[in-house]
Amino acid sequence: MAVAHKGSISMGLVLIPIGMYKSTVDNDIHFNQLDKESKARIRYKKYCSHCGKEVTAQDIVKGYEYEKDKYVIMTEEDLEKIKTKKDKTIHIIQFAKISEVDMIYYEKDYYAIPDTGAEKAYELLRQALLAQKKVAIAKSVMGTNEKLLVLFPTKEGMIVKTLYYHDEIAAVPKQIPKMQLEKNELDMAKLLIENMTKPFVAAEFHDEYQARLREAIMKKIQGQEIVTADQGTEGNNIINLMDALEKSLEITQNQQGMA
Repeated sequence: MAVAHKGSISMGLVLIPIGMYKSTVDNDIHFNQLDKESKARIRYKKYCSHCGKEVTAQDIVKGYEYEKDKYVIMTEEDLEKIKTKKDKTIHIIQFAKISEVDMIYYEKDYYAIPDTGAEKAYELLRQALLAQKKVAIAKSVMGTNEKLLVLFPTKEGMIVKTLYYHDEIAAVPKQIPKMQLEKNELDMAKLLIENMTKPFVAAEFHDEYQARLREAIMKKIQGQEIVTADQGTEGNNIINLMDALEKSLEITQNQQGMA
């Protein structure tokens, strides 16, 4: 697995060199765009808007438009020069309880893997965080952005979670009115939740639509017709909340009886 980012965890004077690796894989089916008549691939070319010449990655530089059609060029060397020593490390700012970090701020996860020789310092930080049930809040420059990070300890190692900044989180588009609830409605809802509660095991969940999509693709390859999937019952607006809760509760109780 290729390393996504290299750096060191900086905790005071302690430096722990690590590599950050993607924690997810892309299992989705991807489609290519084709010309409707020839069935040939649609290709996108990068070209100069001035002379129309096609360009390669080696011909492209970063430019910031400070006025209409006026750009200042920023080279990779320029970008490196403005990085401080702190920017080149994952420097820990503080420690906090994981419950204090709202999940809406989470962006991406990476595995933090210690470099050879850094295992002991890495393990010291991991165990200390686990013992106190805390996470490290840190910063580092990745690409051209300074990222806010959380170092999250697990039983196997540590995960680096990149966070959105507070000003990147959009406001709630509409206030949700707080409705008055009857006690029996709330009791019924609690009972339904209780009946449907069991330990979360991630391995039990799969992308069922992707499985049907793969099957449909194979049928098309073999010249077979795709049969319309079972649509089930059409969803209606809930008029009587108690009726809906009672029916749902009855279904879950029957399912438990059959298990």
